[in-house]
Amino acid sequence: MSLCLVIDEMHPSLPEYLEPLGVTLHYRPELKAADVPAALAAHPYDGLLVRSKLRVTRELLAHGPHLRYVGRAGAGVDNIDEAALAEANVTLLNAPEGNRDAVGEYAVGLLLALLRNITRADQEVRQGQWRREANRGEEIGGKTIGLLGYGHMGRAFAKRLQAFDCTVLAHDHDPRVEPNHHATLVTLAELQARAEVLSLHIPYSAANHHFVNEELLAGFRNPLWLLNTARGEVLDHAAVVQRLQTGQLRGAALDVLENEKLITLSPEQQTRYDYLRTAPNVVLSPHVGGWSFQSYERINRVLAEKLRVFLG
Repeated sequence: MSLCLVIDEMHPSLPEYLEPLGVTLHYRPELKAADVPAALAAHPYDGLLVRSKLRVTRELLAHGPHLRYVGRAGAGVDNIDEAALAEANVTLLNAPEGNRDAVGEYAVGLLLALLRNITRADQEVRQGQWRREANRGEEIGGKTIGLLGYGHMGRAFAKRLQAFDCTVLAHDHDPRVEPNHHATLVTLAELQARAEVLSLHIPYSAANHHFVNEELLAGFRNPLWLLNTARGEVLDHAAVVQRLQTGQLRGAALDVLENEKLITLSPEQQTRYDYLRTAPNVVLSPHVGGWSFQSYERINRVLAEKLRVFLG
């Protein structure tokens, strides 16, 4: 038997997946982050399910001495101190398999919107402008698409690119990552030498903060179209703006930003955001790449299967 505290909104299928495993849920999505320590301390919870409301830290874990597992309903675990979990002998379960298909499809949509000027053309027609030649676009076919990171999300994108008759290259720093027939694994230097489009699929960590910066972008031989469906913090937005202004970036499609709480932008962030939101060759969306109705339910299914294995 397991007693599990759920502190974020989850798809309503959660009980039907977890209760047959002997998991009793205390479903409390109304809890504010500041109230979670007291809630953990009030019962002998051995499980905690979270999305992104809360940072799971060493201090928080001290309030849940019976915890055996933390489940993250999604892919990214940048709000979870994995070292602290290991010290406390708490297992981390996440569900990148749950939203990888949504991200893969969405990345294709962003690439099409960027290359074919879809969002710009839509806005112009709504304003009474009919500019065909100005919106002549580029095809995906024949291009070399570079993927930085070849985990669940990168692989899902690569799989969907196979229909476009393009070349897909991928680089991943993890030597355990294996190639498949959807992409060719290459060194970072080869990716920089050949890619015409760069799509980011690396997780956020302290080591990856601004991994894609001016120095890395300067190493690419071709002017790039840039896509980011990963985390905003892996990308130096100052470098992006500068390269868009000089034409060294042909365009950017960003589903994630350096600071997604737009009312809290610093002056420097506000200046960058103002440029991005008005640039005609930039497509922006509010971190919805993995946010589909299907992935919302599938995440529960993936977590349930991993929890079934964990509970034995």
